[in-house]
Amino acid sequence: MQLAISTASYFSKLFTEESFEQIKKLELNTCEVFLATFYEYKREFCDLLIEKSKGINIYSVHALTNQFEPELFSVSPRTRKDAEGFFDKVIDTAQRLSAKYYTFHGPTRLKKKEYHIDYKLIGERLLQLNERANEKNINIAYENVHWTFFSIPQYFEKLHPYCKGISTVLDIKQAMQIGIDYNNFLDVMGDTLVNVHICDYDEKGKLCMPGKGIFDFKKLFSRLQGMGYNKVVTIELYADAYSSFEQINDCIKYLRDLYPFK
Repeated sequence: MQLAISTASYFSKLFTEESFEQIKKLELNTCEVFLATFYEYKREFCDLLIEKSKGINIYSVHALTNQFEPELFSVSPRTRKDAEGFFDKVIDTAQRLSAKYYTFHGPTRLKKKEYHIDYKLIGERLLQLNERANEKNINIAYENVHWTFFSIPQYFEKLHPYCKGISTVLDIKQAMQIGIDYNNFLDVMGDTLVNVHICDYDEKGKLCMPGKGIFDFKKLFSRLQGMGYNKVVTIELYADAYSSFEQINDCIKYLRDLYPFK
């Protein structure tokens, strides 16, 4: 397995393009790029990212979900077309950065109501989007998130027969926030898994640096190894989880002591 970090770990402390300077100081050379605004979907901004990220392997790209991803599944063709315009920009950025995956959240659960999910319809739409991404050698990697349709493992279990070829991302904090053991997600993700987002949390669910909370990373790495997983584990921190950039290196050393990452 390979250890990586998300540029989202520097959100609100550094702009996306500035984060690479700090990443280059770390004991790893792989990252996920989190595009945080419409401005960052522009081709001109991608040129800047290419320049600033030289020497770093960009494994995946992540967009700000609620700006357009739910509308990719709209019943209105006009709404879908507008959303596809942004989707294409993100895919173009991913291709130009030589990324392999687009970390995807999809439809959201924003209303307090019972959702009647048409798995066949969503699956077929995901395949359409993935084919669009595949044209630029990018694959959609669907992530579990507690406020989206993919908040529980049963959702992907029912969806997967209609969207073979879609990859997945496990986010351990999102599993905690919905109150479900992450192993249940791994059970249904299986060999579709291509990335694992990690941070830590305390007894009350407050997010913190790996090694500063109660999460058992050794058990996670053992489970992943037992599955034959040999891809990326991505550190995804939050701004209030640390006070100095040096602490991120401490976090990396802690994780490397638990598992011999590449």
